[in-house]
Amino acid sequence: MIQQERIRLARRAAGMSQKQLAEAVGVQRSAVSHWEAPLGKNPSVSHLRKLAQVTEVQFEWLVTGRGEMSLSREVLLDSIATAEALLIEDPLEFRLVHAFREVPLRARISLLEVMEELAAQRTGRAIGRRGPGSRPGIPATG
Repeated sequence: MIQQERIRLARRAAGMSQKQLAEAVGVQRSAVSHWEAPLGKNPSVSHLRKLAQVTEVQFEWLVTGRGEMSLSREVLLDSIATAEALLIEDPLEFRLVHAFREVPLRARISLLEVMEELAAQRTGRAIGRRGPGSRPGIPATG
């Protein structure tokens, strides 16, 4: 099985449309279509990592076809729970992070800007901004 077929299989096994996968990975739907096409382009390593994470398949399987396709449920739940327990102690922060993960990229950027503005009002200094009009992941134009 070639990588393009493994990407399609992982997406379908996760019950996702090309559009849903594209949004989760942060690319256009056409990119997912190209990745799944028999002679399509291969995704970057960072996109492959995100694909594996979003579809809950082993990275090695997705890239090479070796090993098991799916993460074991115990490994998946344990790794997520452990990471979140170490990183997030506040229940409100936990809810915020989970809700943030469910919204599209454009909404995430807007939410982040609102949070930065609220923090700046509270502290009296700008937080996380790189200059007027800058957006996370988008270089400021001058």
